[in-house]
Amino acid sequence: MKVKKNPVAAAVTLTLLGVAMSASAQQAAPKQDTAQLEQVVVTGIRASLESAVNIKKNASAVVDAVSAEDVGKLPDSDVGESLGRLPGITVGRAFGQGASVSVRGSDPQMTYTTLNGQTVASTGWYDQATIDRSFNYSLLPSELIGGMEVYKSSQADLTEGGIGGTVIVKTRKPLDLKANTVFGSLKLGKGTVSTDLSKDVAGLYSWRNDSKTFGVLVAGAKEKSQYVRRGIESDAGWAGDVAPATFVQDRKRDAINVTLQAKPSDAIELGLNYVNLKLTGDNTNSNLYLFTRQNDPSADNPTAISNCTQTNAAGLCVKATADAKNPVNTFMQTWGRQGKMSSESLVLNGTLKTDIVKVDLVAGETKAKGGTSHTMNYQVGWWDAGQSLPKFQGSIDATGKQVSISPSVNMDVSLANMPKQLAPTGWATDQQQPNSDKERFAQADATIDLDWNGLTSFKTGLRATSHKYEQSALRGTFSKTVVLGNTSDLYSGSIKMGPNGWAFPEANLGAMAALYEKNTASWTVQRSSYAAIEEDNQAAYGMFEFEKAGWRGNFGLRYVHTKVNGKGYLFDGTPLAAGDVPNNDGWSNKIREEKSSYSDWLPSLNAAYKLDKNTVLRVAAAKAITRPNFEYMFLTKQAGYNDDRAGNESLTFGTVTLKPQSSKQFDLGIEYYYGRGNMVSAAFFHKSIDNFVTAQVKTNQKVNVIDPLSKVDSWTINNYVNAGGGKINGLETQINHSLDNGFGVAASYTYADAKAPASSYPDNLALFTQSSKHTVNLVGFYENANYSARLAYNWRSKYMIRETGYYSYRMHDPYGSLDFSAGWNINKSLRLTFEAINLLKQDDVQYGAAEATNTNVKPSMRIGYPAWSFMGETTYRLGVSAKF
Repeated sequence: MKVKKNPVAAAVTLTLLGVAMSASAQQAAPKQDTAQLEQVVVTGIRASLESAVNIKKNASAVVDAVSAEDVGKLPDSDVGESLGRLPGITVGRAFGQGASVSVRGSDPQMTYTTLNGQTVASTGWYDQATIDRSFNYSLLPSELIGGMEVYKSSQADLTEGGIGGTVIVKTRKPLDLKANTVFGSLKLGKGTVSTDLSKDVAGLYSWRNDSKTFGVLVAGAKEKSQYVRRGIESDAGWAGDVAPATFVQDRKRDAINVTLQAKPSDAIELGLNYVNLKLTGDNTNSNLYLFTRQNDPSADNPTAISNCTQTNAAGLCVKATADAKNPVNTFMQTWGRQGKMSSESLVLNGTLKTDIVKVDLVAGETKAKGGTSHTMNYQVGWWDAGQSLPKFQGSIDATGKQVSISPSVNMDVSLANMPKQLAPTGWATDQQQPNSDKERFAQADATIDLDWNGLTSFKTGLRATSHKYEQSALRGTFSKTVVLGNTSDLYSGSIKMGPNGWAFPEANLGAMAALYEKNTASWTVQRSSYAAIEEDNQAAYGMFEFEKAGWRGNFGLRYVHTKVNGKGYLFDGTPLAAGDVPNNDGWSNKIREEKSSYSDWLPSLNAAYKLDKNTVLRVAAAKAITRPNFEYMFLTKQAGYNDDRAGNESLTFGTVTLKPQSSKQFDLGIEYYYGRGNMVSAAFFHKSIDNFVTAQVKTNQKVNVIDPLSKVDSWTINNYVNAGGGKINGLETQINHSLDNGFGVAASYTYADAKAPASSYPDNLALFTQSSKHTVNLVGFYENANYSARLAYNWRSKYMIRETGYYSYRMHDPYGSLDFSAGWNINKSLRLTFEAINLLKQDDVQYGAAEATNTNVKPSMRIGYPAWSFMGETTYRLGVSAKF
């Protein structure tokens, strides 16, 4: 019987076999005609949808797919945008790019992303980002991708880790392309806010020999752009301030993929795949703070003068007015960060086939480095000599979801308003925070053909991984003699500040970093920031595939075993040594360790029944797990020790003894296929998730450490523990329909009622992170042999964002994006494209959602206070590509 090629098996196969195995296989394998069918090349929108529909129809599991129209032609220029077109998929956009993926209302950390079936190491470039297990999709250029599959149900041969789903990103292979395939593209872009010209170039060359037994593929992409975000950040707890803000990021993205593929006989296939992804994201975030509840404390009467005229239930100022008699003081600051991240993967693979058995081997390593290599700050306040910052007059209204600022005076800031020289700020910055992520893996799979009572094959396999995540930080110590910098060097040019567009000096990040280096005498390990997690995973599985009496599918069982070792410095009240940085006060030089292990059995069933030649009934049930975030396993974090506020001492204890979150899940769907690429489907899904991680808070606890300031041993202790469970119930509908006249439509709607335990989150809201209850996709297109056009609308209802850092817990308003793209095939080799993203310029609006009495979150994160809003931006891109 012919070996069936399972979609997952195709993604997780292969690694180099020895010469002896190769020779043996060549002797064992019968001679066959070496002629091979050329791959059917997908060239248009309709053909791309048809390919995706066929993947869905023929898969045993619940699968949706994105297929590239041709080499270098993913439907969208952003990988996240393409995934977001699929039913049940929502994409979290960070700094203007699709960065994280949520499947059917689950938390993005519950989505497991693989490259050709294997883990991809990933870190963030931003020092306040939560340390989780998700992959940052902004690393991936769309031109390098051949397609993506999203498994919404589990099966035994899928690597564990995705309660929400598993995303398999696929690169191309040289033996699948014609010899000497050449592709190149150039894109130029510009936004209505990010007005600098962006440049994106990509290319691919693929070669194979005449006998189609060996091939080489090299692909690369390079992007240079500037992203600008203008809006208002409001705190309300710091003298009632609201802060117009402008974030400027200079981006550089480089990616390369090299693939070697050999097929010396029909029985043997060998391969090597190398991927290197880099993203540099140096950035500045400048603010002009307006203090509605504080006037000049250095005046003759130091009592703070309030300009507030209306407060809300939490006592936050929501309306303020100021005139010439009582203006509002201002304060300006710029945070500068030099940030970058990289991910590198090398995978060796091989396949051996006989008449009844196929063996796949794969081994490799993936590693990533990233983080903020330097954090710095510059500021000017109304108390500084030599400044003449404008004092605000007018009105401020924060009663809605966005802060409205209406000045009655000119609020422009220039170099003339600033001191001639500035010193770098040392109170909270001069820090490096590198992170590293590394995994080594090996896997062996065997598929045996069967012909026994409906069972068609048995697949079994072993997988072992060794994973390490490490976070560290260095804190700079300033020289005793401070070196000042010329303000005209630190700030040059002008930017628009916030939504009002006030003129503001543009920061020169290079000059700012150079001045910090002049003032930094030494770098010291910040022991409070060090954490390491070492995790060894082993898995074994067995899975039967079956086909009988209209039924087809698979059932199986996967066993997983995990050993975890956590490391971190001990906090025991050790006095600060001479020359040490203040952040190490109380921290010992001793490293403590904590070990744990756990095992689990993961059964799964996927079955499809052919009601008639066009209609498929689909049923799936499984147990799945997602391992705890690394941040929850970091052993100790401390705050408030020996600072200027007695009584706010706290410790947060993570632990490697946390159990993984587990889900018992069920799917029931019906799919109707008609014509070429046309289909209608509806599915009900249910997930019951246990072992959520929550922080238990206890006050007035003794830890045998006396605070030098308060003179008492009394701490607030936060312990991460497993507690409670949540449920997701939902409905997913989809339709694809193409007409013979070139027009077509693809649409989907997903309802996901996702309820998490409120105690799992400081905001005490029983909502999954980044879970929208309603998601809508609507795509209309037209194409003929020469022209194509597509209008796509994606909308999602409100959702919670939870991050580590200053704005931790906030509700995001409903968001929709209307996108347009068009293409002209100038000839058979050249193509001209145009796209416009977010034509409606939908604003990014986020606001507090916790109850007014919730003291676990900042005041501005409560009862709808407008915490964060940024101007919507339309982005235009014009591109030309060539393929030969």
